[in-house]
Amino acid sequence: MSRVRFGIVGVAKIATQKVIPALQQASAIEVAAIASRSLDKAQQAAQALGIAKAYGRYEDLLSDPDIDAIYNPLPNDWHVPLTLAAARAGKHVLCEKPIALTAKEAAQLREVAGHVHIMEGFMVRFHPQWLRARELVRTGRLGELRSMNMQFSYFNADPGNIRNQAALGGGALMDIGCYPVVAGRFFFDAEPVRVLGLADVDARFGVDRTFTALLDFGQGRQLSFTVSTQSAPYQRLQLMGSAARLEMQIPVNAQPQQASRIWWDDGSAPGAAAAQSEDLPPCDQYALMGQAFAQAVQGVHPLPYGVEDAIQNMRILDALRVSAAQGTWQTLSPD
Repeated sequence: MSRVRFGIVGVAKIATQKVIPALQQASAIEVAAIASRSLDKAQQAAQALGIAKAYGRYEDLLSDPDIDAIYNPLPNDWHVPLTLAAARAGKHVLCEKPIALTAKEAAQLREVAGHVHIMEGFMVRFHPQWLRARELVRTGRLGELRSMNMQFSYFNADPGNIRNQAALGGGALMDIGCYPVVAGRFFFDAEPVRVLGLADVDARFGVDRTFTALLDFGQGRQLSFTVSTQSAPYQRLQLMGSAARLEMQIPVNAQPQQASRIWWDDGSAPGAAAAQSEDLPPCDQYALMGQAFAQAVQGVHPLPYGVEDAIQNMRILDALRVSAAQGTWQTLSPD
């Protein structure tokens, strides 16, 4: 079966340092071209990464008949416009998260969703540690899953960074708060019915630098999280069940060269004396995500996550922002 020929839109750091090298490991993918608004930057990236074609305009990449799919790592405000343009040109699109600035904007993608595959790039959903943890939940190892808590933070006070620019969709909730939202949906196998948010907004940048949230999934199931772009680097995910708890040490940025460890503890001995651990072999979660997307393009299996899933993620983020602004619970009803 022919490999899916990918074109990369932009030379963002996440693309050149993480995603492109990962996609080049996937057996179903050929990274065939890269584009930038600067031809020189595109050519430099192409040479460094062994990519055959370089374009100085995004439009030239989208019109290349030899390109089957696009990876879109542009700033958040470019996600929907570029994805729409690519889809209208007949290209499948793997788009960086979050897929849009709002759910209303994301809904524009319904226009093209029936013609090409479009998937939001949450690589964590393909990592074996997430899959194994969900298996343990589903098989009852934790009893009933009652609550989840996630902490995720880093420090970045650079005014020039896109994460600190409100017009580009910056802020802690949009950049990293989307991960606990996805985690809640992934492990509870359910949707939140109401949410409550609290934001600490940096007066210099006009974006939330710390965001804390509580999501009610009904039937007593709760997710709480705090994310921050101006705190000490840290990440941890806890799943608390009626019989045991599960902990994931590096839930988002698992290193591809290192094994990942999860452990669970029934609390039968003080401290962590009763804890059991399991190591998952090293893997590149971006490569696994790319492979799954490419195989959907090839028709090997259905697309695992599509436009409706991405819109739902944005609906939850929207509700959290409204809650933080109004100081009230926000109810989420079926779309």
